[in-house]
Amino acid sequence: MTEFRSAALPASGSIARSPSRVAAGLAAIILGLVLYIGTGFAAPSFIHNATHDTRHAFGLPCH
Repeated sequence: MTEFRSAALPASGSIARSPSRVAAGLAAIILGLVLYIGTGFAAPSFIHNATHDTRHAFGLPCH
């Protein structure tokens, strides 16, 4: 019988982590924390206006 292996996985079966994937993951976590903390300290009217303007920029109805 022939044994088939995926080209994406190393022979040991463990998933290889490239530095670019780790960097992308860390960047996503940092961006998420900045957005989460930033909205926590922003005034409610500022958050509403930013969301409102973003919806209009994408052409979505909001009222």
